Amino acid sequence: MITAAQMRAARALLGIDQRQLAELAGISVPTIQRMEASLDVVRGNVDSLMRLLAALESAGVEVINEGAVSTNGGRGVRLRAKLKPSESGAAEPSRSFPAARDET
Repeated sequence: MITAAQMRAARALLGIDQRQLAELAGISVPTIQRMEASLDVVRGNVDSLMRLLAALESAGVEVINEGAVSTNGGRGVRLRAKLKPSESGAAEPSRSFPAARDET
């Protein structure tokens, strides 16, 4: 699943606040706050957790679970490089990531 630290790190990578994450996931801000206040693995309603993970994935965040292939084997998050078609028809990495909305 996902830890509270991974949630906070994912938000930081995306440059969004708790309200924006709640909107992306279709869940309430208090739910996001409770999830991020967890000591380790986030606990909550399965539907809310699935919505959260789907929203992060669609925003370009990859959640790395403990024991997954990585240099040190720990948990983490990273932004995926989005693929865009090149002039030759082959896919190549794009550097564009979701922009944070302006808080006014």
